[in-house]
Amino acid sequence: MIELKNLTKIYDQAKENLCVLDDVSLTFPRGKFTVLLGPSGSGKSTLLNLIAMLDKPTSGKIFFDGKELTAMRSETARSKVRLHKMGFVFQFDGLLPEFSLLENVNMPAVMRGENKPEKGQKLLSSLGLGKISHKLPADLSGGEKQRASIARALRNQPSLLLADEPTGNLDAARKIQIFQEFATLSKEQGLTILMVTHDAHAADYADCVFTLRNHKLVQLK
Repeated sequence: MIELKNLTKIYDQAKENLCVLDDVSLTFPRGKFTVLLGPSGSGKSTLLNLIAMLDKPTSGKIFFDGKELTAMRSETARSKVRLHKMGFVFQFDGLLPEFSLLENVNMPAVMRGENKPEKGQKLLSSLGLGKISHKLPADLSGGEKQRASIARALRNQPSLLLADEPTGNLDAARKIQIFQEFATLSKEQGLTILMVTHDAHAADYADCVFTLRNHKLVQLK
């Protein structure tokens, strides 16, 4: 699904260069829930941004479904891959406050010219939110809003879900709920999930676990 070849990322600082990833080569398995652990500033989010083509590596290549993402020069082409093949869940839900839960979830589909609200409703129901799909984000709990953001990420039926600290603002019970939902999605739907987090409890629910040490990815599970 995702293959990294000699991937290096160095940021230019005022006085010295900062190496975040150093010659990383690795393959993330298809249809698995993979967790990348590590403290803030270790490079986890940088790796996610590189895979999502929101940032560019200093050197090396990234392949997704056999296609080299790092060879794409057109932002239009990159945006198309993100819209049709990838789903995103972030620490902050990013729901638009003036739209209902259902309208928020269906927005990715509307962006590609599809308007079938029943599909969004089905997704919300599968995540236990079907009865409140008419509500505005302000009327929801933190856990409900994060589950809605997961439904939105799944709306275009992506083959890859990228999650960047998706439980950072949730209490312990809600965190476990999100971890369980990700594990279920990968097992029942064959969805490939790559989540970065500093919460070690996520490892209990993941198929594969990695951490960043000395700018290298090390497999823990």
